[in-house]
Amino acid sequence: QVQLAESGGGLVQPGGSLKLSCKASGIMFSSMSMGWSRQVPGKERELVAHIFSGGTTTYTDSVRGRFTISRDNAKTTVYLQMNSLKPEDTAVYYCYAFGTPGAYWGQGTQVTVSS
Repeated sequence: QVQLAESGGGLVQPGGSLKLSCKASGIMFSSMSMGWSRQVPGKERELVAHIFSGGTTTYTDSVRGRFTISRDNAKTTVYLQMNSLKPEDTAVYYCYAFGTPGAYWGQGTQVTVSS
């Protein structure tokens, strides 16, 4: 059974930082691409950051330079370090895994950036 368990969300002031974690089980983690997306009510889900099995990373323009995605294959965990947070970063953040045999999503963790 595939499970992706996110943690680390919460309330933070503008300019602050948070680090999200996603612990994966039931998949061949080291061979999977992993990533984070986010969704605001009433809007489409947005891809935020992606890391390929080899370590190459990509980011959406709005977070490049502020967010860093990383992975620890030994711990089957992917991270999203978020710095210089802005109110527009407020969303539910979802972890995903993509590869063979398919795509999997976590339940999401709320990130709220507000003073």
